[in-house]
Amino acid sequence: MKKIQMVDLKGQYQAIKEQVNTSISNVLETSAFINGPEVHAFQAALEDYLVVKHVIPCANGTDALQIAMMGLGLKSGDEVITADFTFAATVEVIALLQLTPVLVDVEPDTFNIDISAIEKAITSKTKAIVPVHLFGQCADMDAILELAEKHNLYVIEDNAQAIGANHTFKNGKKQKAGTMGHVGSTSFFPSKNLGCYGDGGAIFTNDDGLAHTIRGIVNHGMYERYHHDVVGVNSRLDSIQAVVLRAKLPKLDAYCNARREAARKYSRAFEGQPNIIVPKTVNGCTGICDTCDCHVFHQYTLKITNGKRDALVQYLNENGVPCGVYYPIPLHRQKAYIDDRYNEADFPVTNQLVKEVISLPMHTELDDEQINFITNTIIGFING
Repeated sequence: MKKIQMVDLKGQYQAIKEQVNTSISNVLETSAFINGPEVHAFQAALEDYLVVKHVIPCANGTDALQIAMMGLGLKSGDEVITADFTFAATVEVIALLQLTPVLVDVEPDTFNIDISAIEKAITSKTKAIVPVHLFGQCADMDAILELAEKHNLYVIEDNAQAIGANHTFKNGKKQKAGTMGHVGSTSFFPSKNLGCYGDGGAIFTNDDGLAHTIRGIVNHGMYERYHHDVVGVNSRLDSIQAVVLRAKLPKLDAYCNARREAARKYSRAFEGQPNIIVPKTVNGCTGICDTCDCHVFHQYTLKITNGKRDALVQYLNENGVPCGVYYPIPLHRQKAYIDDRYNEADFPVTNQLVKEVISLPMHTELDDEQINFITNTIIGFING
C-alpha cells in the first residue's frame, strides 16, 4: 500500500507535470511575473467556470476576504456576523479593519452557520454577514440572502473551502459557491481543491462598480500608475501560480468528483457504527448519494461521539494514518478574540464539535486499499 497522505499534492502533480513545467518555463522566459498574460487568462477562465462577471486575483485567501470588506466601504465599529466554528482568517480580517466581529453558532450536521443564530445577532450596527462554506459545501444561502435583503446587509461569502460546489436554490436554480452574495472570496492555498504551488486567492462579484473599486485596492489603490485613488494594498497573484491554476482549473470538476467518490466509500464503510457520525450534505444525504453536487469535500469530517476522539487521533498517527482536528478551539475562546459579549450558552454546537470532529485523508489520489485500511483502523479502534 502506498503511504497515506493527508493531501497528496505530489501524486496530483504527476498527472499535470508536463503542462505545468512547460508553462512555468514560458513564464521564466517571458519574465512577465506580475499581472502578466497568464494571470489575465486564468482570470477569464475562472469567470467562465463560475459564471460570474468579475474575478479579481490576489495574493492569498485572507487578503481576498479583507479586500472584499474594504471594497464594500465598511467602517470602524460596523458589526459583521460570522461563524464561530471556522479558521481564524475569517474573523482576523474583521478585527484588522477595526470592524466588530460577531461570532455565532453553527449547525450540528453541516457545520455551517446557524440561520437562527444570525437572526438573533442582528442589531442596528450590523452591516454584513460572512457565511463560511465550511469543509466544501455552501451554507443555507436561500435563508442568508433573505435575511440580508430584509435587514439591508451585505453578504460576503468565504469560499476558501468550497470552490466548485453548487448551491441549488428553492426555485431549482443552481449557482456556484462564492457567486451568490454581493462578493465572494477564495483561497488557492496548495491543499485546496483548486490549489496553486504557493499562496494565491481571488475575489468574485457581479457588481461592476464594486469590481472596479477592488481592482484598485489590490494594486495600491492605483488605476493609473502613481495615481492613488483609493486606499489600497499590495496583493497580486503572480504568473507562476496562475499557470498552475490554469492547468488545474479544467480538471476541477474531476477533482471534486474523485473526492465525492472517496467520501461515498468512507461513509458506506462507516454505516451501522453508532459512535461514528458521517458528514451530512445540505440536502440531508448521509450516504453521499451518487448525484450529489452540493459538496466538494475539501475535508471529510466525522464526529466521534463516545469520547474517544483524542485517543483515536493518537492511535491513527501511531498507525500511519494522518488526520486533522479542524478546529480544536472555538474562535470565541481564542485569546485574540475573547469578548465579554459572548456567552458560552450561545455556542452549544461549536463547543461540542470541537470535542468530536476529526478529518480524514481527502484528496484526488486516494485508492480503495488506502480507504479500506483507514476505515478498518478507525472501526477497530472505536469498537475495541
